[in-house]
Amino acid sequence: MNVRVDLPARVRDFVEQHCIPLESNAHVHDPLALDAALSQLRPVARELGLYLPQMPAEEGGLGLSWVERAAVFEEAGRSYLGPAALNCAAPDQPNMISLLRRGTPAQQQRYLRPLAEGRIRSCFAMTEPAPGAGSDPSMLRTTARREGDGWVIDGHKWFITGAVGAAFCIVLAQTDEGSTQFIVDMDNPGLALVRAIKAIDPFAVGGHGELRFTACRVSGDAVLGEVGSGFAEAQQRLEPARLSHCLRLMGRARRALEIAQAYVCERTSFGDRLADLQQIQAMVADCHIDLHASRLMSLDCARRMDEGSSVKTESAMTKVFVSEALNRVADRAAQMCGALGMSEDAPIALIVRELRPFRIYDGASELHRATLGRRFLTH
Repeated sequence: MNVRVDLPARVRDFVEQHCIPLESNAHVHDPLALDAALSQLRPVARELGLYLPQMPAEEGGLGLSWVERAAVFEEAGRSYLGPAALNCAAPDQPNMISLLRRGTPAQQQRYLRPLAEGRIRSCFAMTEPAPGAGSDPSMLRTTARREGDGWVIDGHKWFITGAVGAAFCIVLAQTDEGSTQFIVDMDNPGLALVRAIKAIDPFAVGGHGELRFTACRVSGDAVLGEVGSGFAEAQQRLEPARLSHCLRLMGRARRALEIAQAYVCERTSFGDRLADLQQIQAMVADCHIDLHASRLMSLDCARRMDEGSSVKTESAMTKVFVSEALNRVADRAAQMCGALGMSEDAPIALIVRELRPFRIYDGASELHRATLGRRFLTH
């Protein structure tokens, strides 16, 4: 058996046999309940050889290329528990990559190792309330000033995914030398988790937190990467993060379509199966067209990343198309299921809620279109 070729099928079996049976509406907006479920799933994923598909083998991962990861991430994404069970969910996945690329040996030992092993969680703090940084990172208002051999951070962040229960965060702050990334322990007395924000997406591991940094003191070795290079380093994490989101959420949309197809093949109305109606057939066809196109765009982006090519343009185009296509798929699936598709008696309504924010997270579609348009017209 070729383990790598067979890996997507084994991930699918893991999701079907272990993740989906653990899904529960009790997990909605309950990060601690999600953590409890993951504590059951991660040992199984390790035993089955499915854990950490995105990390190099020398770091305990599977050492997969981006093209190889694509099918694995999609299969894992069929359950909201799947990616986190394999420890390839955001924000931990991109934080691991940032620490692997830019972390010092001491930072990797203190933060990367336990994060990769699944003993702790993390978050990434960039977004701020108005008039701070949102889609425009140049509006960054959180500051870090040197004091002695360390730094003092002051600022306000919100919609920080994974903040509830995280052990540390990577925070972007403005210094005299430019924007800089810092690693801050969540139990730092100068850092407060103000609240967990209840956003539309129901299953974010660690929820979405609001954070305040007030005279938050960190040592000089808390800097991740180079002082003044924070924006560039944050941008480097965004391109692979966008592709990863596309792949994982493709699995969620596919799951919604699978449920809808099974429903219309059984449900009858006015003497006919819904599946025999041309309107339903057209909706199913359009869903598969959207999924196929999304998969091809994502695979092209993955191939380019494996080649070491810049995907600045391709990742933005892929993110815009896939986020909108997957929302269309989930919306059609809900429509085909009628009232059932609007309720929590079936997973579809919750999948719709998971997918809708993707048109905003990691850059709103409108922002990407404006940036792409300027780039194409200029070059």
